[in-house]
Amino acid sequence: MFVALDLPAGAREELAGWRDDLVEGRRDLRPVRAEALHVTLVFLGWQDEAAAHAIAEASFGARPAAVAPLLTPSGVRALPPRDPRLFALDLEDEDGRAAALQAAVSDALEAGRWYTPEKRPFWAHITLARVKRGERRVPPLEGRPPPATPFTGAELTLYRSTLRPQGALYERLAGAPAASVQRQ
Repeated sequence: MFVALDLPAGAREELAGWRDDLVEGRRDLRPVRAEALHVTLVFLGWQDEAAAHAIAEASFGARPAAVAPLLTPSGVRALPPRDPRLFALDLEDEDGRAAALQAAVSDALEAGRWYTPEKRPFWAHITLARVKRGERRVPPLEGRPPPATPFTGAELTLYRSTLRPQGALYERLAGAPAASVQRQ
């Protein structure tokens, strides 16, 4: 399971179209399905299905009383930089609201003993494509810059992830607004 910020439909479509142009003709990459593009806040790993309701309540109850995160695409990053396994889209996090939301959800899930926080700081990003198994020394993901249109991460969602050879399948288990106050 994992907790994520979902992208608004328009932003998802625009980013998926831009990404599709970047990966066109690349046989070494497996693009993330358009409907699966999201910003992971907390990756929980395996959790008992019976805990999903309690995990969702803890996550959604931790939302700060603030406007939803405003995120702006800023560039593509290979991870790791040498022999990458994936390519991700960096996001600028206006006023650190996504980071504050991530910290609140992380703290709530740690208190419930479903999660051990990571040592590295939160990084707002969207995974665009993964390197196919067995591929080495893949070239960078280059092309025109990402659309610079900011988008609001307005929906907080708990997902179940099922790993399959053709890519992970994400199933929405629960969702709520990302913040108690919405941008006007």
